[in-house]
Amino acid sequence: GYCARQMGLPIDRLIVATNQNDILHRAIQAGDYSAKGVTPTISPSMDIQVASNFERLLYDCSGRDGRATAQMMAEFNDTKALKIPAATLAEITAVFDSGRVDEEQTARTLREAFEQTGELLCPHTAVGVAAAQAQVGRAGTPLITLATAHPGKFRAAVERACGTRPSLPRHMAGLFDREERYDIIANDFDALRSYVFEKTAA
Repeated sequence: GYCARQMGLPIDRLIVATNQNDILHRAIQAGDYSAKGVTPTISPSMDIQVASNFERLLYDCSGRDGRATAQMMAEFNDTKALKIPAATLAEITAVFDSGRVDEEQTARTLREAFEQTGELLCPHTAVGVAAAQAQVGRAGTPLITLATAHPGKFRAAVERACGTRPSLPRHMAGLFDREERYDIIANDFDALRSYVFEKTAA
């Protein structure tokens, strides 16, 4: 979304939705990018303390200063805490807003979406919808939430919230009944590289 906006797509604001593992929400709202441990939730892909793309955003919003970005990330790696410089934070908040959604709000959003629209959401999408609902009317522009996964991937959580167990798409109908297949390899870079080359050459 950020790249599309930078390329000219007329996006007013981007809203970062987090569950209670809210490092990105704290970073955007207060410049506090600090790890505080992970609490397991029904939206597990958001259960993080290091956001994979955040370093890129820091770089872009620090005037593309690689040295300053490297210093910030080194500080974070050493202390698990970073106070984002005011100028960098101002660049971030010119584009981004954020919202934090707890487990109760997530379950309520799953249930309300199903009751009001008949649509089953995945828990991650519900976090996004709840964060968006908190922003509705502020910008005076249309607001879009992008779904992130199929609800059938999180059947138990969706069923607890909505009382309806989502079905998997037809081509994946037997997924949970299939035999799990995996290979065990040594914890070694060369072994991993050889394995990848062997499998991709086949």
